[in-house]
Amino acid sequence: MPKAPPRAWQRMLSGRRLDLLDPTPVDIEIEDIAHGLAFVARWNGQTRGEFAYSVAEHSLLVEEIYTRLKPAAPMKWRLAALLHDAPEYVIGDMISPVKAAVGPGYGALDERLTAAIHLRFGLPAILPVAVKAAIKKADKISAWLEATQLAGFSEAEADRFFGRPAPAHTAGLTLRLRPPSDVRNDFTARHDALSATL
Repeated sequence: MPKAPPRAWQRMLSGRRLDLLDPTPVDIEIEDIAHGLAFVARWNGQTRGEFAYSVAEHSLLVEEIYTRLKPAAPMKWRLAALLHDAPEYVIGDMISPVKAAVGPGYGALDERLTAAIHLRFGLPAILPVAVKAAIKKADKISAWLEATQLAGFSEAEADRFFGRPAPAHTAGLTLRLRPPSDVRNDFTARHDALSATL
């Protein structure tokens, strides 16, 4: 008797069943994304403080930095910045060395989930190259801030790994650790505010 294939779907709190190998937009809900990301720790949890620094908090920061970089950007690209790590609500946040060790399979899974998430929220499955590059720049600036403020990196060390950001891009950005429920609610509210303008 042939062996049954391993289960490749996850049941969400919304009741949706997301197939990781063949994700469809109809099985994606912002509440599931916000909840999952609020409980996924950045830096493998190796940050100072009483709460983990979550991917949801990071995503809010990246959207804020992206808006500083591109103040005239359409709201849909700000939404794309907010959702740039959304697949991590089901696959978790792997630090770069682990991604390198896992190999190309991780990237393919991430791309499938990203495309489904984008389509669910009215974005193109694949972002324009310039938009993706600007979001990546905002992501690196956020990594520098997180490294120096929360993860124990010296500024010189963070400069080597992430590049020193321009002062205008980081001015006034002091990172804070908050309960996951607060971050989840803020992530959902920011999504709703951005989506309302599309």
